[in-house]
Amino acid sequence: MLSWLTGRDASDQALNQALASLDMRVWPALLDQHRFLRGLDTREAETLRQHTAWILANKSFHGAHDLRVTPGMRRSIAVQAALPILGLDTSLYRGWTQIVVYPGGFLVPRTETDETGVVHEYVQETAGESWEGGPVILSWEDARASADAQANVVIHEFAHKLDQRDGGADGMPGLRAHRDLDPRRWTEVLNRTFDDFNAWLDEIEPLIPPDVDPESDEATGWYAELPLDPYAAQDQAEFFAVSSESFFIEPRAMAAAWPEWYQLLVQYYRQDPLSRLDDAGVPRPVRP
Repeated sequence: MLSWLTGRDASDQALNQALASLDMRVWPALLDQHRFLRGLDTREAETLRQHTAWILANKSFHGAHDLRVTPGMRRSIAVQAALPILGLDTSLYRGWTQIVVYPGGFLVPRTETDETGVVHEYVQETAGESWEGGPVILSWEDARASADAQANVVIHEFAHKLDQRDGGADGMPGLRAHRDLDPRRWTEVLNRTFDDFNAWLDEIEPLIPPDVDPESDEATGWYAELPLDPYAAQDQAEFFAVSSESFFIEPRAMAAAWPEWYQLLVQYYRQDPLSRLDDAGVPRPVRP
C-alpha cells in the first residue's frame, strides 16, 4: 500500500541517501544560498538538514512544461520548506506526495461570487498553489528568487499545508500538539489582527492615484509602510500564510505592529526569528 495511505515514511535507505546528498560539500553552501538561514545555530542547522532530507526522501518532484528539476532545485525547495517545521514534527507534511514545479508563473482557473451573488469565472497567473490533500505547485522562477527576497512562495505554500492539516485552510493550523496555545485565543488574536490590517489597508488605498493600478509594481511605494504584503487581506488563511513568510524572512515590522500575533507564531512554530538578527536586521553568523 502507498506510504501516504498508511502514514509510513520513506525507508531508512531512502532517508540515508537523502542525508548523504546533503554532505559538507553541499550543505554549508545551501544554507549560505538562502539569506534567512544564515542565523541558525549549529543545532538548528543540523535539525534543518534532517528535515530537509526527510522532504527529499518523502516527496516526489515533477517538472511541468518540460522543466527538468535538478538535484539543486530539489534541495533549494526542500530546505525552504523544512524551515517552518524546524521546531515541529515532519508528520505535519504527511498525507500528500508531490511537489510540481513550473518554470515560471502558471495559470489557475478561479471562481468568485460577488456581494450580489453573481458568480465570476476567470484565469489568474500565480506563483504557487497548495491543494488540500494534493500537491504543492510552485513557480521555480519565484521559488529561486525567494532565496534572497523579502517574500517567499515556498514558505507561503507550505504554511498553507500546515493550515490545511486539520481541515480546510482558515488561518489556524492544528494545535493539538501545542498545549500552550488556546484555539479560542488564536482565533481572537488572528481576527483582531486581520481586521486591523484591513483597516490599515483601507486608509492607504484611497491615497493611490486613480491612474495607478493598485496591484501593479507602480503602487508598491504606497504599501511600503504596511507590515505585510497587501495579499494578506484576502482572508484569514492568506493572512496566516503571508504572516508566516514575514515571520521567517523579515519579522521586524510584523513583530513591532502586532507583538501578540508575532508571539503566537513564535509559540506555534517554536522558533523566534527575531533572535537570529543583529541590530541592523541582518542574520547573525552561524552560532555554536
